[in-house]
Order: sequence, then C-alpha cells, then structure tokens
Amino acid sequence: MPNYEFTTEDVEYLRHGDKPLIARLYKPKGDGPFPAVIDLHGGAWNSGDLTGTQGLDQTLAKNGFVVASLNFRHAADGYPNTLIDINYAVRWLKARARDLKVRPDQIGIAGQSSGGHLAMLAAMRPNDSRYASIPLPVGSPAVDATVRAVAMSWPVINPISRYRNAQKLEKGPNPPAFAIGMKEKHDTYWKTEAAMIEGNPMLLLERGEKVPTPPALWVQGRPDIVHDYHDDDSSFPGNEPERFVSNYRKAGGDIEIVYVPNDARSTSVSFDPIAAFFHKHLG
Repeated sequence: MPNYEFTTEDVEYLRHGDKPLIARLYKPKGDGPFPAVIDLHGGAWNSGDLTGTQGLDQTLAKNGFVVASLNFRHAADGYPNTLIDINYAVRWLKARARDLKVRPDQIGIAGQSSGGHLAMLAAMRPNDSRYASIPLPVGSPAVDATVRAVAMSWPVINPISRYRNAQKLEKGPNPPAFAIGMKEKHDTYWKTEAAMIEGNPMLLLERGEKVPTPPALWVQGRPDIVHDYHDDDSSFPGNEPERFVSNYRKAGGDIEIVYVPNDARSTSVSFDPIAAFFHKHLG
C-alpha cells in the first residue's frame, strides 16, 4: 500500500449569510492529479463536525487520495439543506480540480452513521433540483455532483425505521443510551415522518425510484443495535444492512458489506477496507 506524506488545509467552500462552511482538505504530497473523496461526519444529523472523520481521512490521504472532510448545515437547519451543501461541495471540488491536484472524473464519497446516510442519498440524487439549487460562481466549469463510488460506515440508511425502533426501545425496560432522546433529534432535523420517508435511500429503492447506483461499500460493526437491527415494519427477514444490500443489488448496483468487531470501528480494521475499496474504484 502507498504511504504518502500529506498536508492539511481548512478552506471555505460555501457561505450562508455570515456562516462559513469549511472543508478540511487532506492533500498528499506529489504532482498528482489524485482521486478524491468527500467525507461526511456522523452525529444523528444534529451534532459533530469535520474532525469526526480524522482517522479515516488520514488513512485515505496516506493512500494517495485528496480528502475533503466537510462541515455542513444540520440540526434545526434541517433536511434538505444538508444535501444542498454536500451537492455543492462535490461540484466545488470538481470545479477546483486543477488547483487541488484532483482528478474530477474520480470522485468518491464516504460517511459514517448519519453521514453514511447522507453520502448514499447524495450519490443517488446528484441532479435533484433541490439538492443542486445553489449554482457555482459565474465562470465555473459545467460539472454535476455525480460520484464514482460510495463508502458507508454503519450508516443510518433508513431514518424512519431508526426513528420508530429507537422509540420502541426507549419505552421498554432498561432502554439503551442511544435511544434516549433520539426521537427529539429526528424531530429537530427531519421535522416530519414524511421527510424521513422521502429522504430515505432504503425506501427510495423499494419505491422503485430510478437513481444512480455507483459501486458501494457498507462497513458494519457487530454487535451494534444502533445500526444493525430488524425493521418490524418490513417483511424482509434480515436486518437493515442485509435488506439494503439486497435492494441495491436488485436495482443493478454493486455493493459489498464488510463486518468488523464493533469495538474496532475507529481503527485500521474499518479504515483499510475503505481505502482498498476506493483504490479499486477510483484508482
């Protein structure tokens, strides 16, 4: 495996009023151009920032990828504003490809937990008029937000099922810590159950929506009742990871699932399969 030295730089990629949005760029040293990955932090769509993906980002940079780890609108800013920021960031990265030594035709996207949901949804709807509603500056090259590959780490792939599952667990005896307050986090970000159903990669496929299905990787820790559970409203016999993989393949997509020990999620045990996946699909 390569072992590049790299630099980091924080740059403003978008601004809303007086609020700048920052991308932390991890840039391998060398002439390039390099493939690139947009990385999205987790936090139940309510918390977290670009520092939350540092371990994976450093691993990818050492492997010869430019990485843009994003801050984006979340919490009460709500859906679909987060997707608007992410869609813009993908186009921004492509438009600045020459300056950043990036190959604009070799862009991937990654995310963990709620960030994994956002990564997949952004990849499935690169030209959604809502998500692509902010134009690039005048004179920018004509680019879209299409990506070549998606890597998800324990994604919340089905917001409505997680919403209902957390509430069921919270009402039961000895509720797990993650379930306490989860309803309120969903309500803050999504506002309505209808939005959780509409912005939902799992149900999007089951509705038969025609979307891109780029090569994908799902890294899942076990045991993990937060992300690896059965949806009681579904007739699918397996848990949510297996259900999504089945749907994705039925839609024509190529997807792999890798299981890792849950206590090794923030280590090379989960980072290395992602680096290998992006080497395979981005170069």
